[in-house]
Amino acid sequence: MSSNRANLIRLFVSAPLEADAQIDLPAEQAHYLANVMRKKAGDEALAFNGTDGEWRVRLDEIGKKRASATPVERTRKQTSGPDLHLLFAPLKRARIDYLAQKATEMGAALLQPVVTRRTQAERVKTSRLLANAVEAAEQCNLLFVPQVEEPAKLETVLTRWSRERQILFCDEALPGADVPPPADFLRGLPDGVKQAPWAILIGPEGGFDPAERKMLQAMENAHAVALGPRIMRADTAAVAAMALWQSVLGDWR
Repeated sequence: MSSNRANLIRLFVSAPLEADAQIDLPAEQAHYLANVMRKKAGDEALAFNGTDGEWRVRLDEIGKKRASATPVERTRKQTSGPDLHLLFAPLKRARIDYLAQKATEMGAALLQPVVTRRTQAERVKTSRLLANAVEAAEQCNLLFVPQVEEPAKLETVLTRWSRERQILFCDEALPGADVPPPADFLRGLPDGVKQAPWAILIGPEGGFDPAERKMLQAMENAHAVALGPRIMRADTAAVAAMALWQSVLGDWR
C-alpha cells in the first residue's frame, strides 16, 4: 500500500539506489526503525544517498541489529547545492553540533574544522559532525549531505588552497565604518569571482591571530568582511555568513 510521501521517514544510505536492488541498513537505522519509529516489514520510507536522487523504498526486514529495504520508485531526481565550503575553528560540543546541523540546512557542500592559534576546543569527532549533518539532511528534505574533513591547521589548509576557490573570511577586527556592508561588497565583485567556487572561514573566540590575518590578507582570493557592529559567537557568525552569501551569490537568488 503506497503511503503519502509527506508522511514517510527519510533515510540516508550509502548503497546505490536503483529499482528492485535490495539494500542493507546498518544497526543504528534498524534500531531507529524498529524501536523509535515502530516500523514493520512492509512499511515504506524514503531513501537518498547524495547521488541517485530520492527513492520510495519498501522495508523488507527489520530486526534488532539489521534491516533491509528495496527501492520501488524514484520520487525525486538528484540535485545538489552550491559549491560552498565552510571552514571553522572547533567549538564546544553543543555548539559544534548546532553548527553542523545549520550548515547542512544552509547548503554547505563540505565541512572543514581548522585549528587556529587561538582555538580552544581542538578535539573534533568527525563521526559526530557527520551524524549531525545526516540528521539535518534527513529532516530537512535535502538530497545531499556535506563531506566532512578531518581537522587541520589553518596554515596547512591555506598553504594548499586552490587559487580558484574564493574565501570569505569574517574578520571582527575590521573597523565597521571603513568597510562597505558585506552584501554590497559581494555584489561589487567581478563576475568571474562571483561565479567561482567559494568557502566561508569562521575564526575562533577572540578572532584570528595577527599572523593568520596577515596570511589571509596576502591571498588574492581571500576577502574580508565584517558581520555588522556586534561580535557574534562563532556558530551564529557561520549561519549569518552563509545566509549572506546564499542571498547574494548562492541559490537563494
